[in-house]
This record gives sequence, C-alpha cells and structure tokens, in this order.
Amino acid sequence: MLDRDGTIIVDRDYLSDPDAVELLSGSVAGLLHYQALGFGLVIISNQSGVGRGYFDDACVERVHQRLLALLGAEGITIAGIYYCPHAPEERCPCRKPEPALLVRAASELDFDPAESIVIGDKPSDIELGRRVGAKTVLVRTGHGAKTEREAKIVADLCVDDLAAGSSLIILPK
Repeated sequence: MLDRDGTIIVDRDYLSDPDAVELLSGSVAGLLHYQALGFGLVIISNQSGVGRGYFDDACVERVHQRLLALLGAEGITIAGIYYCPHAPEERCPCRKPEPALLVRAASELDFDPAESIVIGDKPSDIELGRRVGAKTVLVRTGHGAKTEREAKIVADLCVDDLAAGSSLIILPK
C-alpha cells in the first residue's frame, strides 16, 4: 500500500491539476522493483480538498488518470487507487490512519493487510500500517524527513525514497 502525495508524486497541497502531477525521484525505480518482487501496488490517499470544497471528485479522478498514464508509460501497473474525500473534522472511517480503505482494497483485491507493506511520508500512513499489522516504511520525500525528525511515530524502516526502500526488501524463501 502506497501513499500518493509526497511518496510517489510531488506534494502540491490540494493537487487538482493533472498537468501538475510530477513523479518523485526514485518513484519509478522503486515501484518497478516492488512490482518485480511480486507485490501488487495499491494507492491509498487522503484527499480532503474534496471535503473542503476546493475541488470535486472529478478533479481527483483526472489527477489519478494522469498518474496512471505516467506510471503505465514506465511499465508500472497500479492494482487500485482508493481515496478518502472527507475533511479531517468529519472523522470518517476511511481517512488515514483509519483502516477502512485498506480493508476495502484488501477485500476487493484479495490480499491480507497484515502481509502488506505500508509506505508513506506522514504519521497517518505509518499509523495505518500499525493498525493493520503491516510492515511500515517511511520515505523521507514529501513530509517524511520532518516526520522522522519529529519522531511522533516510528516506522519499521526509514529510507530516502521508494527506490531505496524497495532495494532493502528481502523476501522469505
């Protein structure tokens, strides 16, 4: 399970323009390596800009289509993208770190959340992983370096970017 903004793409604070989607350095190499290891790639993202009225679901979908096109051009297949459109004060069960979207993805895509790796740049990503019993990886891209410095939550692994994280994964024989 992967976070979107600050993990795969540059965090643009309420991204609503598909033309502003920019892959982070290391994203392509890391995602290709995870894919080669046999991992399914699932994105779970909080998109509170919808709940705050900054843009609508159609904007989020256009951004996701652009992201999928960029990744697809590199040979990367995303099994699913799930997002929470609610504002934080709504306290919905689908906003990270709540596990509802990950549980839904696991049900629809047939995987065990506890056997997954949750990768992100914010405390909510790492907390989500903890709540489902998954391994957690904090990337120092996006808000990750700040998250690591503040040490409010500790991931199983802290790495510079997706490429660095994927190179450290060792699968059991």
